[in-house]
Amino acid sequence: MAVLELTERNFDQTVTEQEMVLVDFWAHWCGPCRAFSETYTEVSNKYTDVVFAKVDIEREPQLAKDFKVRAIPMLVIFRAGMVVYADAGALSQVALEEVIQKAKALELKEIRENSKEK
Repeated sequence: MAVLELTERNFDQTVTEQEMVLVDFWAHWCGPCRAFSETYTEVSNKYTDVVFAKVDIEREPQLAKDFKVRAIPMLVIFRAGMVVYADAGALSQVALEEVIQKAKALELKEIRENSKEK
Protein backbone atom coordinates (compact mmCIF):
# COMPACT_ATOMS: atom_id res chain seq x y z
CA MET A 1 0.00 0.00 0.00
CA ALA A 2 1.28 3.48 -0.77
CA VAL A 3 2.29 5.72 2.10
CA LEU A 4 0.16 8.86 2.17
CA GLU A 5 1.76 12.28 2.60
CA LEU A 6 -0.09 14.38 5.17
CA THR A 7 -0.28 18.15 5.29
CA GLU A 8 -2.25 20.58 7.42
CA ARG A 9 -4.98 20.43 4.76
CA ASN A 10 -5.60 16.68 4.89
CA PHE A 11 -4.33 15.68 8.33
CA ASP A 12 -7.49 16.01 10.44
CA GLN A 13 -9.74 14.45 7.84
CA THR A 14 -7.39 11.49 7.39
CA VAL A 15 -6.95 10.67 11.08
CA THR A 16 -10.63 11.09 11.95
CA GLU A 17 -12.20 9.31 8.99
CA GLN A 18 -10.03 6.21 9.08
CA GLU A 19 -10.22 3.46 11.70
CA MET A 20 -6.44 3.32 12.23
CA VAL A 21 -3.72 5.65 10.97
CA LEU A 22 0.03 5.49 11.56
CA VAL A 23 1.85 8.78 11.10
CA ASP A 24 5.63 8.95 10.71
CA PHE A 25 7.02 12.42 11.45
CA TRP A 26 10.32 12.69 9.57
CA ALA A 27 12.76 14.93 7.67
CA HIS A 28 14.80 14.27 4.53
CA TRP A 29 18.11 15.12 6.26
CA CYS A 30 17.56 12.58 9.07
CA GLY A 31 19.52 9.35 8.58
CA PRO A 32 17.45 7.26 11.03
CA CYS A 33 14.29 8.58 9.32
CA ARG A 34 15.48 7.35 5.95
CA ALA A 35 16.37 3.94 7.41
CA PHE A 36 12.99 3.66 9.17
CA SER A 37 11.21 4.70 5.98
CA GLU A 38 12.21 1.43 4.30
CA THR A 39 10.83 -0.61 7.20
CA TYR A 40 7.69 1.54 7.37
CA THR A 41 6.96 1.10 3.67
CA GLU A 42 7.61 -2.64 3.80
CA VAL A 43 5.27 -3.10 6.77
CA SER A 44 2.60 -0.94 5.09
CA ASN A 45 2.33 -3.61 2.38
CA LYS A 46 1.34 -6.20 5.02
CA TYR A 47 -1.37 -4.12 6.71
CA THR A 48 -3.69 -3.00 3.96
CA ASP A 49 -6.45 -2.26 6.48
CA VAL A 50 -4.31 0.43 8.12
CA VAL A 51 -3.45 3.86 6.69
CA PHE A 52 0.29 4.59 6.72
CA ALA A 53 1.15 8.26 6.40
CA LYS A 54 4.11 10.59 6.72
CA VAL A 55 4.54 14.20 7.78
CA ASP A 56 7.64 16.04 6.61
CA ILE A 57 8.40 18.30 9.58
CA GLU A 58 10.29 20.74 7.36
CA ARG A 59 7.23 21.31 5.17
CA GLU A 60 4.68 21.04 7.99
CA PRO A 61 6.23 22.71 11.04
CA GLN A 62 2.84 23.46 12.60
CA LEU A 63 1.90 19.78 12.66
CA ALA A 64 5.26 18.99 14.26
CA LYS A 65 4.60 21.67 16.85
CA ASP A 66 1.04 20.45 17.48
CA PHE A 67 2.36 16.95 18.26
CA LYS A 68 5.34 18.22 20.24
CA VAL A 69 7.83 16.48 17.97
CA ARG A 70 11.23 16.82 19.67
CA ALA A 71 13.03 13.89 18.03
CA ILE A 72 12.56 12.09 14.73
CA PRO A 73 11.51 9.74 13.43
CA MET A 74 8.44 9.91 15.61
CA LEU A 75 5.55 7.51 15.19
CA VAL A 76 2.02 8.45 16.22
CA ILE A 77 -0.85 5.97 15.94
CA PHE A 78 -4.49 7.04 15.83
CA ARG A 79 -7.49 4.80 16.43
CA ALA A 80 -10.91 6.34 15.84
CA GLY A 81 -9.28 9.76 15.65
CA MET A 82 -7.53 9.46 19.02
CA VAL A 83 -3.83 9.06 19.73
CA VAL A 84 -3.12 5.62 21.18
CA TYR A 85 0.66 5.61 20.72
CA ALA A 86 3.38 8.24 20.29
CA ASP A 87 7.11 7.65 20.56
CA ALA A 88 10.30 8.73 18.86
CA GLY A 89 12.94 6.45 17.43
CA ALA A 90 13.35 4.11 14.50
CA LEU A 91 11.67 0.76 15.08
CA SER A 92 12.68 -2.59 13.64
CA GLN A 93 10.14 -4.41 11.52
CA VAL A 94 9.33 -6.77 14.39
CA ALA A 95 8.90 -3.90 16.87
CA LEU A 96 6.72 -1.91 14.44
CA GLU A 97 4.48 -4.90 13.82
CA GLU A 98 4.15 -5.49 17.58
CA VAL A 99 3.09 -1.87 18.13
CA ILE A 100 0.55 -2.16 15.32
CA GLN A 101 -0.89 -5.37 16.76
CA LYS A 102 -1.21 -3.82 20.22
CA ALA A 103 -2.95 -0.75 18.77
CA LYS A 104 -5.32 -2.95 16.74
CA ALA A 105 -6.17 -4.99 19.84
CA LEU A 106 -7.37 -1.95 21.80
CA GLU A 107 -11.10 -1.79 22.29
CA LEU A 108 -12.65 1.48 21.13
CA LYS A 109 -14.51 1.79 24.43
CA GLU A 110 -11.19 1.63 26.28
CA ILE A 111 -9.67 4.25 23.95
CA ARG A 112 -12.57 6.64 24.51
CA GLU A 113 -12.48 6.18 28.30
CA ASN A 114 -8.72 6.80 28.39
CA SER A 115 -9.10 9.97 26.33
CA LYS A 116 -11.72 11.31 28.75
CA GLU A 117 -9.33 10.84 31.68
CA LYS A 118 -6.74 13.22 30.18
